[in-house]
Amino acid sequence: MYERRSIDIMRFVKFGDDLISSNGVGTWQFGSKEWGYGSGYARSTAKDILRRALELNVNFIDTAELYGFGASERIVGDALETDRSKVFIATKYFPVVPLPPLMAERAYGSAKRLRTDIIDLYQLHFPNPAFPLECQVGGLRRLLDRGTVRYGGVSNFSLSYWQSAETVLRRPLISNQVHLSIISQKPLLEMHPWAVANDRVIIAYSPLEQGLLGGRYSLDNKPHGFRRYTSHFSNEYLVRARPLLFRLTEIAKLYVATPAQISLAWLLKLPNVVVIPGASSVSQLEKNVEASEIDLTDEHFEELKELGNELSK
Repeated sequence: MYERRSIDIMRFVKFGDDLISSNGVGTWQFGSKEWGYGSGYARSTAKDILRRALELNVNFIDTAELYGFGASERIVGDALETDRSKVFIATKYFPVVPLPPLMAERAYGSAKRLRTDIIDLYQLHFPNPAFPLECQVGGLRRLLDRGTVRYGGVSNFSLSYWQSAETVLRRPLISNQVHLSIISQKPLLEMHPWAVANDRVIIAYSPLEQGLLGGRYSLDNKPHGFRRYTSHFSNEYLVRARPLLFRLTEIAKLYVATPAQISLAWLLKLPNVVVIPGASSVSQLEKNVEASEIDLTDEHFEELKELGNELSK
């Protein structure tokens, strides 16, 4: 059995002049019908999750105007309005037409739904190569100059596009939110080393691959909702994933943990990385946060890295 850290010692990542919890809360499922959680989840459970997160020293909350078409931002705003000074809120602009005046207008809309005057981190949700970079980042420049936004960031940008966007903006885009997990390791090749060397942060979304790395799903037990029909829950992929999921379960037993916690601990071992798993309940949030206690050995980290790379081929 391996030693665990105290949950009171939350890991934090330097984010500009701030410190944010390396274990955050992703809120895509808040108010989004495709997850199949029901209206009761949005009315009460989602808010309970956020309040409990603060009690556990989790201060990084990530949302987007696209999630539930504004519903997620409203839930976050309603739940955290009285605790605004304790939380670092990130949201995202969906840049279908990334014109600076439109981005500014949408940012004000997000701030209103979040019940805040200032958005801590405002991110371009996707790159839009149909528009020049000056157009895409021009709105961020305007918002940063006005103080409406404290930090600018991007999401789903390649390393070269991220660097180019910074050059055009003429100031740092401090973070890039990308798909990163044991089985989605591409950002670790070049993007992560550059981020570490330049005081930038990688925000890892889908760190549990929508539940796959939790070890609970199989050919006979697939998730409900849209996840059931994604490629990672196809019969073929579930069969191919068996060696990794089996080893995750075995390693989890050594740490008196769950496969999901080991999957998060694997990412938390990386510097300058923040994870934003979702949670279907307060209990699941607590389990996610407990992953901060686990300090994987280098041997286990490398073994899982190799198994994940094999599965992604």
